[in-house]
Amino acid sequence: MFKHLFKLIWNKKKQNFLLMSEMLVSFLVIFAVFTLFVYYYNNYKKPIGFDYNDLWAVSYNNTYKTTNTDSLNTFYENLRATIKSMPLVKEASFCSDNIPFSNNQWTGDVHYKGGTSNADHYTADDNYKNTMNIQVLHGRWFEKADGMAKTTPVIINNSLKDKLFGSEEAVGKLMDEGDAKNSLRVIGVVQGVKAGGDYALARPAIYKRVDTGSFHWLGKIMIRVTPGADAAFESKLYKTMASYMKDSNVEIEHMANKRKSANLWSLIPMIVTSIVACFLIINVAMGLFGVLWYNINKRRGEIGLRRAIGATAKSVSSQLVSEALVLTTFSLIIGTFFAIQFPLLNVFNLEAGIYIVALILSIIFIYLLVTVCALYPGKQAAAIYPAVALHEE
Repeated sequence: MFKHLFKLIWNKKKQNFLLMSEMLVSFLVIFAVFTLFVYYYNNYKKPIGFDYNDLWAVSYNNTYKTTNTDSLNTFYENLRATIKSMPLVKEASFCSDNIPFSNNQWTGDVHYKGGTSNADHYTADDNYKNTMNIQVLHGRWFEKADGMAKTTPVIINNSLKDKLFGSEEAVGKLMDEGDAKNSLRVIGVVQGVKAGGDYALARPAIYKRVDTGSFHWLGKIMIRVTPGADAAFESKLYKTMASYMKDSNVEIEHMANKRKSANLWSLIPMIVTSIVACFLIINVAMGLFGVLWYNINKRRGEIGLRRAIGATAKSVSSQLVSEALVLTTFSLIIGTFFAIQFPLLNVFNLEAGIYIVALILSIIFIYLLVTVCALYPGKQAAAIYPAVALHEE
């Protein structure tokens, strides 16, 4: 039977070439869409790394002009104490501007025994862990005694730990940022934070402790509030901070709202690609339907003759569907050759598993699409009466 199908397809090779080309392009586009879907889904399944609910981010500009570092530290420690004394505040922490969902990145390379990884750099104080509800996987978070350490203590996330240390224990090891004389001692490993939203990957990250001169440039306070904190309390917090930091631009944002905005921006490429893919699928479906319909009308004499010599309606219908599936198989073989290059060449630095799952889903989708498009024309062909078809010939 297959030999007969191949012979029929070969006899109409010019007509089938365009159809196969259309299937090939559709397969590659569907493969790209499924790759994006699988990538986002894999990221979505992973923990976000901190608790964004009831967490507020306060931005300010440093208006306390002084060259005396001790006076500056005292000024902001008093501000922290004032904020923490408010009834609905659970914790407050000073940190660098590159908070999660802010689309603000500070990056740099870190090295360990010849290995290098690019990582996001964060500056945070001793209260950051409890304010953000970050999970410490190994070791510990910063504490006051770290300010006296001879070697700069740092905390890394599990993504950076996997890249630089693999299965090796990271806590207690020395790494650096390109200058071996200024080593960094790892004192803890925390759960990675998906700073770009639910659909983004938790990038490798390194946390450094706030030092005595950090308040000259820090501009964010993260505040953990109780679930009952409302707009009235937000207004009270704003007035308290504005009156303490006169002439400073104070802005309060809710991390839950920033997460929604970050997720929307992450989904835009997937939405645009999906719309393009939908139009292409509709075009392919209509093309398949039209070509099969045209072939049936051109082959009424052949179909009538087959019915006259005893072919059943089911076998005629199956032949047309099988022809479409064989053509699809040829297109998918060529398409799979191109698709398999992505994991082999590590294109876009994605996990090979993402490409493999996307490839399988794309093949299943194209087969289902072609089968659905071929079923109705096949049914119409099976309904042709032999006498009528032969009379028309």
